[in-house]
Amino acid sequence: MFHKEGFKIIFIALVLVIGLSLLANIFIDHPTIRGGVIISLIILLLLVLQFFRNPKRNFLVNPDQVLSSVDGKVVVIEEVFEKEYFNDKRLQVSVFMSPINVHITRYPVAGKVVYSKYHPGKYLVAWHPKSSEENERTTVVVKNDAFGAILFRQIAGALAKRIVNYAKVNQEVNQADDSGFIKFGSRVDIFLPLDAKIKVALNQKVKGGITVIAEK
Repeated sequence: MFHKEGFKIIFIALVLVIGLSLLANIFIDHPTIRGGVIISLIILLLLVLQFFRNPKRNFLVNPDQVLSSVDGKVVVIEEVFEKEYFNDKRLQVSVFMSPINVHITRYPVAGKVVYSKYHPGKYLVAWHPKSSEENERTTVVVKNDAFGAILFRQIAGALAKRIVNYAKVNQEVNQADDSGFIKFGSRVDIFLPLDAKIKVALNQKVKGGITVIAEK
């Protein structure tokens, strides 16, 4: 299965690969060069397909847990001052997504969306310390019975040129449902209450909607 955000790009890539392969057959006489061009085009198509894949998963939702919003690797676990919404100290857990990861963003908890805002910005590499404040990003806050308010932030990386955010203020959302998509490399930060029990470690690989980030 493929995510709906990829349908247009997949179609364009498929048309280009077929068209360029036909041209290679017509205009390139050398069989080795022609074969190399066609194989390269097929590999490019496969990379596009894998980027927009939407694997089926059995989500185990739990109101007393915060799930990872995305697939990737944990790159930050620290206490920070969150100044956009809370204006106080929070525990930040950041997950970096490489281009080969599934790039669907999921709601880490169920509840009511109380804040959703897009910020234009730069395209620093996603692991840059200033990327969470200076890069293109969206910030979403979900009010949850168990944890209070949970903030998660989609951050564009050096390759990501479009962030898609589905969250609307006053919308009731389910844990692990799609909240958006980031195209071609990025990062997601989750901001938790200071008393949350972190269940992941630095450099741990996580899966969106599956891996438990924190518990009460």
